Amino acid sequence: MADFHLNRVLGRWAALVCSMMLAMPLIGCEDDPPPKGFEKIKVVDTTYTLELAANDQKRTKGLGERTELPDKGGMLFVFKRAERRQFLMRDCFMDIDIIFLDANGTITAFHHMPKEPPRAEDEGEVGDWDPRKPANRRYESRLKRYSSRGAAQFVIEIAGGELERLKERGLKVGQKIELDVARLKALAR
Repeated sequence: MADFHLNRVLGRWAALVCSMMLAMPLIGCEDDPPPKGFEKIKVVDTTYTLELAANDQKRTKGLGERTELPDKGGMLFVFKRAERRQFLMRDCFMDIDIIFLDANGTITAFHHMPKEPPRAEDEGEVGDWDPRKPANRRYESRLKRYSSRGAAQFVIEIAGGELERLKERGLKVGQKIELDVARLKALAR
């Protein structure tokens, strides 16, 4: 009788161990570290792998000159300090949705940013953003500005259309997005 009970317990234990081993490849898929230069951020119920823009050059270019984003991709802008910000669609050839976050990761504003008409002949060259050139000033003066409405230190840009889906699932101003703010702030240049 004792052998029967022991075999039953061992059988259950073996079944549990086998089921755990089969499930292990599935565990942590969402927790896999992002590639170097990227950050994984969960917004409502969706995890995005966002390219980091933590220096002036990357922040200025942003998603400019791109025509598409990878599925659940985008960009996370990281600034040295929180302040009121305005973004525009400089040489961006696709619609983008933008979410502004304060120094703690709380949403201050979000917007859908449709692509702008391409540069006219008298508005400079694509990719040239030198503000000292009159043609570039003409181009930038006609672009719509999208405001953070408050001090923002982080900005998320994702594919156009994602914002509506996220709002349907509960995204709202004042909501906190989990970020490793201390580590991200240390990256800002």
